[in-house]
Amino acid sequence: MLDHLALQCTDVGAAADFYTRVLASCGVRELMRYEAPGGGAVVGLCGPDSFPRLWLGSAVDTGVRPVHLAVAAPSREAVDGVFAAAEDAGTEILHEPRIWPEYHPGYYAVFFRDPDGNNLEAVHHTFPG
Repeated sequence: MLDHLALQCTDVGAAADFYTRVLASCGVRELMRYEAPGGGAVVGLCGPDSFPRLWLGSAVDTGVRPVHLAVAAPSREAVDGVFAAAEDAGTEILHEPRIWPEYHPGYYAVFFRDPDGNNLEAVHHTFPG
């Protein structure tokens, strides 16, 4: 359903470094970078499908509107890898990795903040069957 998401960042370079470092175990990497017509970098991040689904650009509207972004992880180990990288980055951990049975029995996720205060999640779904 979701094609792409764009986030406004106070420091695009730092945000791109954070996302690619912390979400590396989910296959997130920088695909493209260019200068916007009005100035400032725009960075397109992709996952294993090599399609730029997460865009980072300069903050235009600095009102307080945190976003919740959930990134699919290929395994529980990848979620744990995101957690370790987020801890290494010194970011705020909202919830350590665990199963969230209130969502469904195989919902395994970690929640943390990005440098701009957005609520990020890495999640792996295991369905019985």
